[in-house]
Amino acid sequence: MSIWRRIADAAQALARGEKLSAVLERLSTPPQRRVAFTIAVIALGAKMAKADGRVTRDEVAAFREVFTIPRASERSAAMLFDSARRDVAGFETYAAQIARMFGPGSATLSDLLDGLFHIALADGAYHEAEDAFLGRCAEIFGVPRAEFERLRAAYAPERDPWAVLGLPPGADPATARARWRALVRETHPDRMIARGLPEEAIKLATARLARINAAYEQIMAE
Repeated sequence: MSIWRRIADAAQALARGEKLSAVLERLSTPPQRRVAFTIAVIALGAKMAKADGRVTRDEVAAFREVFTIPRASERSAAMLFDSARRDVAGFETYAAQIARMFGPGSATLSDLLDGLFHIALADGAYHEAEDAFLGRCAEIFGVPRAEFERLRAAYAPERDPWAVLGLPPGADPATARARWRALVRETHPDRMIARGLPEEAIKLATARLARINAAYEQIMAE
């Protein structure tokens, strides 16, 4: 069964009045976690949009840049987004459930945080409420503060290449190259899929790899 067929099933369950937390609970085993990852991005993205008080077309379109959504499945994704936005449960409830599913500190949770940053910056602005939202998600996910800062730097309008690689300014070339190679390995699409990212979200890996390469090339040029 395709990931979007399962998303449609989840949307139907929500339409029948089932809680999103119950839907996620059924997807806690490894083969189904790809679906849970997708639902988590949609649900937390909806909560984040609510946090800054508005939902823009850019933020909605950002989902299409993270996931390849078949036209026939757009309605199901929209239903999930709206259900999560209206749900009385706070975003921390979802974040904690996802953290338990993948394990605090899991690289998959950093991938999820990366997707949320992508959505937050889609409208060209990074709001204080969004920063607080993402910072709290990182805490719940067990993502180290340094990793959170690195992800935030990668989406800043004026990117500091050292911060994008998570290095102190002026690190020697050998250190920069070793760090770059480690990040490239972790960002390889095959590696990300192996740790639970759905193939439909491979655009996220491609965009991240481009930022890492650009930062490294800038450092080497300097």
